[in-house]
Amino acid sequence: MSLPAELAEIAEDFNAMPENERLELLLEFSDNLPELPARYADADLERVEECQSPVFLTVEVAQDGDRTVGVFITAPREAPTTRGFAGVLTEGLHGLSAAEVLAVPDDFPSMLGLTRAVSPLRLRGMSAMLGRIKRRVALEVRA
Repeated sequence: MSLPAELAEIAEDFNAMPENERLELLLEFSDNLPELPARYADADLERVEECQSPVFLTVEVAQDGDRTVGVFITAPREAPTTRGFAGVLTEGLHGLSAAEVLAVPDDFPSMLGLTRAVSPLRLRGMSAMLGRIKRRVALEVRA
């Protein structure tokens, strides 16, 4: 199973860098995590309990032919690693079809080559974010 183009490019970027520089790239994704749209300012978003920091997310699945997915995640600036993972997932998944999102391998976080740069707990948090996104997309597609 191959990754969607955007996620494949992100994984390639991480793996092309020396191991000691990958964390810097993750921090760039942290800086680029978009703010939530105003329509979610007072919304009750889903908490990702596996993350040490307060991370909340939601997805939108359009009623178009591809069931285009919108991914929206918020993470505090004081948690740049977690926020970076949120940025990777937002950039890599937002705009894909529901089928593409659902086909992303559950072990995608390990494909970034960060296993020695970040703690297993943080990787578990990213896996949890991906799992929740996929679960919410699956629920929307079935609805």
